[in-house]
Amino acid sequence: MGGFTLIEVLVTVLILAVGLLGLAGLQTVSIRNNHSAYLRSQAVQLAYDIADRVRANSLVNADLTNFDTITANQNSACFTTAGCNEFQMAANDLWEWQNQVAALLPGGQAVICRDSTPDDGSGSGDGQCDSATTTSLTVKVWWNDDRATATSQRFVMSFRP
Repeated sequence: MGGFTLIEVLVTVLILAVGLLGLAGLQTVSIRNNHSAYLRSQAVQLAYDIADRVRANSLVNADLTNFDTITANQNSACFTTAGCNEFQMAANDLWEWQNQVAALLPGGQAVICRDSTPDDGSGSGDGQCDSATTTSLTVKVWWNDDRATATSQRFVMSFRP
């Protein structure tokens, strides 16, 4: 009879081990999905950040075509008492924003433009912005989600300044 009890204990340990392995796998998936949600939240926050910056710039706000001609460029004069003009501020805002996207999102890329078909493009090098005459701007943010599939994720937001 003593051997029968030993087998019961071994079966119980085996079942417990399988259950604990399942629990560890569930925890791993939960952490991965939580990180994915965090990155998406960062992308949303960054999109709202550039939208607020555009709305605060009166020159860009007055004519959306101005924004398509702006090249991201750092301008430290924008933070002095002398200040800078609206175009320089917009270029500096765009530069700061693109650096934030790159710093906060793994493989982060972003573009803001006029676009009649916002749900296209595969990165800032290929944003597929058609510069169509629209009354809104589109923010496109891409990042590597670091999942097993290693596919790029995208967040798109259109807004009116």
